[in-house]
Amino acid sequence: MSRRNDTQESLPAELLLRAYAAGIFPMAESRDDPQVFWVDPKQRGVLPLDRFHISKSLHKILRKGEFLVRANSAFERVLDECAAPGPGRRDTWINEPIREAVIELHHLGFAHSVETWKDGKLVGGLYGVALRGAFFGESMFSRTTNASKVALCHLVARLRMGGFRLLDTQFVTDHLKTFGCEEIPARDYQKRLEAALDYQARFPINPALDLVMREIEMIAKGM
Repeated sequence: MSRRNDTQESLPAELLLRAYAAGIFPMAESRDDPQVFWVDPKQRGVLPLDRFHISKSLHKILRKGEFLVRANSAFERVLDECAAPGPGRRDTWINEPIREAVIELHHLGFAHSVETWKDGKLVGGLYGVALRGAFFGESMFSRTTNASKVALCHLVARLRMGGFRLLDTQFVTDHLKTFGCEEIPARDYQKRLEAALDYQARFPINPALDLVMREIEMIAKGM
């Protein structure tokens, strides 16, 4: 279900937060389309934080530390990379009104990025919006093998450390299924969202690496 917003004005941050709290999110037909529409899917994608799956091969990569992982150190660059066409996607849904609104949420402390770096270059990452105990994953990108996968694993570790209850992926993709992503009816999603919003979580921006890796080890062991 979606509702078209035919104005070309920027999205106020307060409106965007109310929308996330109600379980709806904005999209555009393309990055060049100034129009925004609201999406309220009948089926919703979620990644259970207590059942997140890390494959053995990815676990080895995480333990080797092939990538430097940071948070919020290049938020706008991550956002622009997610908005740019890439392998497997000729266009994206992040237009200028959405971009401006998300940047405002970042300045207000609600939107966060996790970035993967290699040889001093930004090679992958993701961003999303944190609202109390819920994190709404918006988009990710990868410019080298496993870069976005590592970012996602570090995101999940941070969310667990920060006390989050819900990781909303909006939709389910084959890629996300490998991590344990589930599709649930909207009514069940609303219950999980309401429960998550009852908690006040904290997004860890600069946690000690050993603590993050300890959390990743627990995830890999199914704990």
